[in-house]
Amino acid sequence: MSTLTVRIPEAKHARLRRLADSRGLSMNKLIDELATVALAQYDAEVRFRALAARGSVERGLQLLEKLDRRFQRR
Repeated sequence: MSTLTVRIPEAKHARLRRLADSRGLSMNKLIDELATVALAQYDAEVRFRALAARGSVERGLQLLEKLDRRFQRR
């Protein structure tokens, strides 16, 4: 396990402390959970970009048109 020191404004620290307290977490656990969310978002973006790079623009537009037609009927 590693140690990370982060400098943040006092007001932000106080808000994070209140958030941790409201969730019944330590500050360490809160930051760990926030880091997990950030990494999951990053992984999803990287995966999306990789898939988009291999995809067909024409096919993508066809699918969007199909969705538009389906949801216009509702």
